[in-house]
Amino acid sequence: MGLGSGHVLGTWFLEFVPAANRGTWVVVFHCTWTFGTILQALIAWAIMPVLGWRWLIAMSSTPCFILLIFYCITPESPRYLCSRGRTADAQFILERIAIMNNMALPSGILIVVPQRRSINALCTLVSRSLIRSTLLLWFVYFAFCFAYYGIVLLTSELSNGARRCGPVGMHFWQQNDARLYRDVLVTSIAEFPGLILAALLVDKVGRKLSMGAFAFLCLVSIAPLAAPLEEGLATVLLFSARTSITGSYAVLYIYGPEIYPSSCRNTGVGVATSLGRIGGMIAPLIAVGLLESCHQKEAVFVFDLVLFLAAIACALFPLETKGCQIQ
Repeated sequence: MGLGSGHVLGTWFLEFVPAANRGTWVVVFHCTWTFGTILQALIAWAIMPVLGWRWLIAMSSTPCFILLIFYCITPESPRYLCSRGRTADAQFILERIAIMNNMALPSGILIVVPQRRSINALCTLVSRSLIRSTLLLWFVYFAFCFAYYGIVLLTSELSNGARRCGPVGMHFWQQNDARLYRDVLVTSIAEFPGLILAALLVDKVGRKLSMGAFAFLCLVSIAPLAAPLEEGLATVLLFSARTSITGSYAVLYIYGPEIYPSSCRNTGVGVATSLGRIGGMIAPLIAVGLLESCHQKEAVFVFDLVLFLAAIACALFPLETKGCQIQ
């Protein structure tokens, strides 16, 4: 439940970055996720064979306690403060930002608090114009989350060269195999090329095209896995798929908050993220359940179908937010 609020960090950070290079910096911000996945793979490799999963969970929870130290010094979003009528607090934070950057706040800056009637009218207008974008966003979050965690689980399943079909429960007796940790580590490192490509493309070709292209590349990378492959080739394809899905997820991390105004940004993204987590819940049924039942072709087909539909959904978004000021 606590980790479910992670999307707030993205919407909060977005409101501090200028429009010209907002996409690049949000992708850089997203790199912290990749650092975490690599660190987790290394910790699991070191701890699981010796101490077991309980110690792994204990070590993994440590950064959450460190976060508590930072909350007391984290500035509130000036946009949020203005929407609540706390203009003095917003002015104070803007002045602190100017001091930290060795600059002066522009003279004559004016913070205007909209009247509640204006806010209500804006929300009505937004709700009418964003219905299509919101529905598409829900599906794309579902699809990308489904594909991301599915690829992680496919890596675990296909890392065991001696894997045989059998009950799903037998899968958990294979976790001391060093190849599992090695392949998870390699494919986790694959996220860095995806983030680099996303950072280079997102502010040049736009959000919609970047997301759609990454989704299509992920589809192409997964498709050959329908047939039994040599372990090295399977790892290369999973590396490519992980690169692509990370790039698409990083761009979605930018695009989702951008299409909503400040008054409902976090709510809109939060609902979309929660639907995405449903995709994460379903992914094990496909990536583990079907593979353990000797239905590898069917599992790959499902992932490719979802990614294909996600690429179409990206093309159907009515808004392109590249270089636009957030509302």
